[in-house]
Amino acid sequence: MSTVKVLRRESIRKRIRKVVKGTAQRPRLAVFRSNKQIYAQLIDDLSGKTILAASSSDKGTEIKGPKIEQAKSVGKLLAEKAVAAGVTEVVFDRGGYLYHGRVKSLADGAREGGLKF
Repeated sequence: MSTVKVLRRESIRKRIRKVVKGTAQRPRLAVFRSNKQIYAQLIDDLSGKTILAASSSDKGTEIKGPKIEQAKSVGKLLAEKAVAAGVTEVVFDRGGYLYHGRVKSLADGAREGGLKF
């Protein structure tokens, strides 16, 4: 990946993070995607702690199929864990990625699982 692409994503991510803040009642749903996997976590920025996390590479829950369907499954899995933990509302942090493809699919899966954002 070229450094220009990485620097562009980092500047977008910093601009998003100025606005998006997570609390204990409404944590931040942060997304990271690599070429092979996708990761999502709920973060309470006030205390600096990760509440929950889910990824396509979690042990015991290896998700098969195309990457877009894997992302949707990760979103649903995270939403199920969040609802069980008592979290229903989140703020979405796309992490500097464009809102399409796997990032959009993860968000749709999380919405289907019961999260509101």
